[in-house]
Amino acid sequence: MTVLVFLDPAHEHGRIADAGHPQLMATDLGATRGDGVFESLLVVRGTPRKLQAHLDRLGHSAEAMKLELPDQQAWRRAITTALDEFAAVEKAAAPEIVLKLMSTRGVEGSGRPTSWVSVFLPSPTAARQREDGIDVLLLDRGYDSTIADRAPWLLLGAKTLSYAVNMAAIRHASEQGADDVIFTSSDGKVLEGPTATVLVARTRDGTRELVTPRRDSGILPGTTQGALFSAAGQAGWRLGYGPLERADLLDADGVWLVSSIRLLAPVNSIDGTAIAGSPALTAELTTLLDKIT
Repeated sequence: MTVLVFLDPAHEHGRIADAGHPQLMATDLGATRGDGVFESLLVVRGTPRKLQAHLDRLGHSAEAMKLELPDQQAWRRAITTALDEFAAVEKAAAPEIVLKLMSTRGVEGSGRPTSWVSVFLPSPTAARQREDGIDVLLLDRGYDSTIADRAPWLLLGAKTLSYAVNMAAIRHASEQGADDVIFTSSDGKVLEGPTATVLVARTRDGTRELVTPRRDSGILPGTTQGALFSAAGQAGWRLGYGPLERADLLDADGVWLVSSIRLLAPVNSIDGTAIAGSPALTAELTTLLDKIT
């Protein structure tokens, strides 16, 4: 069951639409060109996690694309409407639901964005991968790690609707018997997953350090990684930002893909090679994540 609420100037709190019927114009630039932005976040026991961080990142992505969005208060009102509607029609309260914020450049020639909120239950795959871990492949993204500064039009740090390459990478991994992908740059630097941020733990010589790839390498700033870094720093972890290479992943005391919906998924193997994993570290970091709102 999906609840759909459009941000509509004629409806202050959003316009509820029937998700079972067509709602998007065939000439909408989001459909014809993938010209738009989005955010996905988890709602736990009725409360959206890291909502302000997601709204801010939605705005940054839109700014990079020169796309004008409704203001954050309009988004918040539509989100409240969607969550209230979902609670009213869902027979049993779900501990977790998915909230998506979407905005396209709108119908071609209209000059008005099309923006909506959707709410639905998460795939059981996300919970399973949190528990069982994932096998990943390293795939070359085809850019070097300095391309973001030289070619900002590639929008590498924005969360856009143009996800065809990311989905193709995941399909390729599945065909090879893996669950997910970690992209690398053409100069050998670790970047990110198609839908997640890479996180590495090093616990040696009396130090405990969490490391993630450099933000200037053309990756999307992860809201979950950022929140986890804040919590881990307060808990005494050292924090670092790459650069990371394949050898760093294989030599780590723990590697995870972290995202807003799947949360913390431990990596069990890379390119078929088993890597070190620590259920204790996964449990500790999961506890930190559980405290984040």
